Amino acid sequence: QVQLVESGGGLVQPGGSLRLSCAASGSIGRINAMSWYRQAPGKQREMVAISGISTKYKDSVAGRFTISRDNAKNTVYLEMSNLLPEDTAVYYCKAEIASEYGQWFVYWGQGTQVTVSS
Repeated sequence: QVQLVESGGGLVQPGGSLRLSCAASGSIGRINAMSWYRQAPGKQREMVAISGISTKYKDSVAGRFTISRDNAKNTVYLEMSNLLPEDTAVYYCKAEIASEYGQWFVYWGQGTQVTVSS
């Protein structure tokens, strides 16, 4: 059983900053890529940032958001700065995790709300 627990969302003014965290726990053998997605009301879920063999960002967040990992803690972070109202969404973390027996699964966190508003 593997769980992803996110934290760090909230209400912030335009131009402000937030740091999201996502910690994986449970029967973890190995973690491959860890990433952040977001879903705004009425829109499809979209990739924001991926940390795997390489690091990739959605074009509209590149230069403002930074994804990082602490492999010892099985945790991925998303540092968000210069936030814009259009960044408002529920943010989800996703991880590709192998069990102790070598089977790979994709897990999602429960989501954390980020609201950018004055």
